[in-house]
Amino acid sequence: MSYPILRGTAAALALILLQLPVALAADKVTFGTNWRAQAEHGGYYQAVATGIYKKYDLDVDVRQGGPQINHPQLLVAGRIEFNMGANVFESLNFIDSKVPMTTVAAIFQKDPQVLIAHPGVGNDSLTAMKGKPILISKTAITSYWQFLKVAYGFTDDQIRPYTFNPAPFLADKNAIQQGYVTSEPLAVEKQGKFKPVVHLLADQGYSSYSTTIQTSMKLAKENPGLVQRFVDASIEGWYSYLYGDPSRANAMIKKENPDMDDEQIAYSIAKMKEYGIVDSGDAKTMGVGAMTDARWKEFFDFTVKAGVYKADLPYKDAYTTQFVNRKVGMK
Repeated sequence: MSYPILRGTAAALALILLQLPVALAADKVTFGTNWRAQAEHGGYYQAVATGIYKKYDLDVDVRQGGPQINHPQLLVAGRIEFNMGANVFESLNFIDSKVPMTTVAAIFQKDPQVLIAHPGVGNDSLTAMKGKPILISKTAITSYWQFLKVAYGFTDDQIRPYTFNPAPFLADKNAIQQGYVTSEPLAVEKQGKFKPVVHLLADQGYSSYSTTIQTSMKLAKENPGLVQRFVDASIEGWYSYLYGDPSRANAMIKKENPDMDDEQIAYSIAKMKEYGIVDSGDAKTMGVGAMTDARWKEFFDFTVKAGVYKADLPYKDAYTTQFVNRKVGMK
């Protein structure tokens, strides 16, 4: 026995189902950070925890770095899609080595690097530190130390090895050491029971971007939509983390890195806001992640003067402003 009405209904239903949009799986990508989970990575964790990446059809694995993890190398090998760059030197090194990687956003408008000194001993300016021993790391020698040599006349005989242990600094009131404005000053205050003198290099002429987003030139060219979604979502995550409720991101950070506590996280967030690490300069008018050709040129010109790179290095290949300066998330 046939039922024409039912057959017609089924056919109509099938036609409707065929016309409905097919739900596609979110694009899965991995983003490697430059160190263990911390508030300085908060915007990315916020984008995961609050569903911002999901809103952009992204399934993002934020993979924390560490002393035995080389995320830049994994990026070059194509094993991760995005990497957190430390500074502009890193981006220029890719080009100098003919590695096809590019910087697509600069989340930190100011590099958080600082030099820390004891109060009351005369180290109240960078100029006053000329000729004095300074504890810095090996990576610092090839980056911001070059700036200090050109701009303030520092010399290599001032260098003393820094082991990321504040004990030598605390034991010698004349000592000077490197640090992050969001981290080491708090450790010194807690262990040394005094407030150190802090010089943020970014406020003294050091113009490197920091905490950048890097990807392969291949991905940027062949799938710009994916790159744009990741950049936009990450930017929204940073606005949400700094000016919204960061609690869910902070819970993720502490789970990933059990050594991180609430006091340090709160201090880091406060200092990022106080010094305008994320939201200052061009970011005030063009949005978080902003980059300009003028600032890249200014920094590259300094590196040539310092003898780090040759003047004919195609430095413009190190970055693209295609994905930023769109005022994303500013509302």
